[in-house]
Amino acid sequence: MKIGIVCYPTFGGSGVVATELGKALAKEGHQVHFITYRQPTRLDFFSENLFYHEVDIKSYPLFEHAPYELALASKMVNVVKYEALDVLHVHYAIPHASAAYMAKQILKEEGIYIPVVTTLHGTDITLVGKDPSYEPVVTFSINQSDGVTAVSEDLRKDTFEHFAIKTPIEVIPNFIDLERFKKQKKEHFKRAICPNDEKLLVHTSNFRKVKRVEDVIRVFYQLRKEIPAKLLLVGDGPERDRMERLCRDLGTCDDIRFLGKLEAVEEVLSVADLFLMPSEKESFGLAALEAMACEVPVLSSNAGGIPELNIDGVTGYVCNIGDVTTMTAKALEILDDKNLPTFKTNALNRAKEFDVAKIRPLYEQFYQETIERAQQKLMDV
Repeated sequence: MKIGIVCYPTFGGSGVVATELGKALAKEGHQVHFITYRQPTRLDFFSENLFYHEVDIKSYPLFEHAPYELALASKMVNVVKYEALDVLHVHYAIPHASAAYMAKQILKEEGIYIPVVTTLHGTDITLVGKDPSYEPVVTFSINQSDGVTAVSEDLRKDTFEHFAIKTPIEVIPNFIDLERFKKQKKEHFKRAICPNDEKLLVHTSNFRKVKRVEDVIRVFYQLRKEIPAKLLLVGDGPERDRMERLCRDLGTCDDIRFLGKLEAVEEVLSVADLFLMPSEKESFGLAALEAMACEVPVLSSNAGGIPELNIDGVTGYVCNIGDVTTMTAKALEILDDKNLPTFKTNALNRAKEFDVAKIRPLYEQFYQETIERAQQKLMDV
C-alpha cells in the first residue's frame, strides 16, 4: 500500500506513535509518506520506502496567525495526486482530521477518492476537543472519516460520551519497538548516579500541569525518608521552573536531576528501578510502556487508559489521582528487594504484548477494510 501519514513532528505521544508506525510499515514493504511541517523527531533513518513532504507555511501581513490547516490540506492534495496514495492516516484530530476532510473534498472534484483514517490519541478529545470553540469541527471531522481508531478503550468511551459520534471507533493500542526499548548494560551510568546503591526513580513528561510532576517530587520526598533514593526527571515544559523551586524548598536538590529532553530515553530507563506516572489525564501511557519494555515497574494514577496497561499489583500499582501517601507506600513495596525482581519481570512480559510486530498488522488490516468500505460506497452511489 501507499500510505500518507499526517502527524505532529514533536516528542509528544501522537507524533512518536505515528512515526514509529510509519517506520514499521515501511520495513514491511509499504510506501509511507509523512506530511507535516517539520521532519518528525523519530524519523531518524533512511529507507527506500519512507518519504517526507514538508508543509510550507507562508506568512502574510494580512494573517495574524499563518493558516496551517489550509497549507496542510493543499499539501495533502498534492501528495495524494502525485504519489497515488491508497489511504491517508491522520493522527490527532485537530487540525489534521478537518484538513483531511477539506483535502478529500478537493480531490473528489478531480475524480479522486482518498479514504481517510483518523486516530484519536487523547488530548485532542479529552482536553482541546471539548472546548466549545472546537467541538463542532472535531465532531464533524470524526464523523466524516472513513475509519476511526482510538489508542485505548477509555478514550473510545470518552469520545462517545462527549461527542455525537455516529461512526464506529476501533481500539488499536499504542505499541513499542522492543528492539529499541530494552534493558541495556549501563551499570557505569547507574553507579555514577547512585554510588551508594540507592534506588533510582524516573519520570518523563512534557512538564504540563496535567502530568502532576509535583506529585512525583512529593512521593520522592516521602520515600527518601525511608530508603536511600535518587530521582531523574526527563523532559521540559511550563512546570519545570516551579518544580525546581519545589526541590529547593524541600531540600531534595542533591538527589534530583533535571535532565531536560533526551532522545535516547531508553538509556535512562535501563538503569531505573521504578517509573512514576501520576498523571491527571492519560489516554494510554506510552511513556509507561517504554519503561516496562526496559524492565521497569510502574507506579501510576488511575487516570484514563493507564489501568489498561499497568496491571495493579502485577506490573506495578495503580493509585487514585493525587494520593501521594498511598503512592509512597506502594513505591516502597515495589522497591523492596524481595518484590522488585518479580515486578520487573512482569513489566517486561506485559510490554511484550504491545510489540509493534503484533500491533502493526492490526493497522494494516484496518487500512484494507477502510479502503474496501470506501470502494463499496463509491459503487453504491
